[in-house]
Amino acid sequence: MSSPVMPEYVLNNARHASLPRTTRWAARSSQRLLLAAAVIAAVALHTAAQKPALVSPPSVPAKNWAVECAKNEEPMIHHPGSYLRYKLHEVDQKGNQLRDQIETPDGTVARLIARDGHPLTPEQDAAERSRLNAMITSPADFAHHVRRDEEGRKTGLALLKEIPDAMQWSYAEGQPQLPDHRTGDSLLVVLDFTPDPKWSAPDFESEILTGLKGRIWIDPQTRRMVHLEASLFRAVNVGWGLVAHVYPGGTVSIDQIDASSGRPIIRHITQQYTVRALLVKSVRQQAVTDTSDYRAVPAMSYQQAVRLLLDTPLPQQ
Repeated sequence: MSSPVMPEYVLNNARHASLPRTTRWAARSSQRLLLAAAVIAAVALHTAAQKPALVSPPSVPAKNWAVECAKNEEPMIHHPGSYLRYKLHEVDQKGNQLRDQIETPDGTVARLIARDGHPLTPEQDAAERSRLNAMITSPADFAHHVRRDEEGRKTGLALLKEIPDAMQWSYAEGQPQLPDHRTGDSLLVVLDFTPDPKWSAPDFESEILTGLKGRIWIDPQTRRMVHLEASLFRAVNVGWGLVAHVYPGGTVSIDQIDASSGRPIIRHITQQYTVRALLVKSVRQQAVTDTSDYRAVPAMSYQQAVRLLLDTPLPQQ
């Protein structure tokens, strides 16, 4: 599995820009927690496929692999020495947007290239080019953006350490395969996870784990997650409900692929959840995120990446 925290594109603040500040913060935080918890739950079991393809559960407890994975996952979060360029397509309450993104050692940069299924107008493109040119000349602003992304990674790492004890792990009965699983391929390992009632969350961020359950499909050859489905089956109060109240019924579905030379990336996320922020307002969020057109790129500065984006012609209708 790639990043067990939400990727930079999931942490995009633009989708919440029209909300009041406190509501926007809680919505962003709850989204990050739900997705981070779901992705990390998947990641925590990616080594469960160390045995040959299974038809019935093995004798080794699933938690053994969760503990082992938690100890070795940090290098995969930061994917050192591996950088990609890819398209990011997001559909949410703010509309339909397509971006061209480049990962760099400094952080990820992105250029908006289409909106609502159409290329940008000359006016929209001029505004986007102005934003990116300003970014080149303002390293402090870009560093602030990177720090915001790093907060997501830190949340993921903290949750990762809690996952083995926070969840109860089991092998799904009958090992049901995905509908599109190809005949002849190794059978996927299928595992279920539910909260351990004996576990207590040590901080606000971890509280989301007490209401999360789901199922994960794992490739036994690569030992990585292929697909995950998770849901909030009960309400979760963050900070005794004073910070946020996340309503039951929230769901997330995640697909992951090998994007380039063994570098995994999240290909698809579908999410929906409802959160009440600071006892004031309930906000319902729905979003579908897809990535595509992956290309490995050499390490470069973020300024070089921005110039590369600006030098690339916009797609035509």
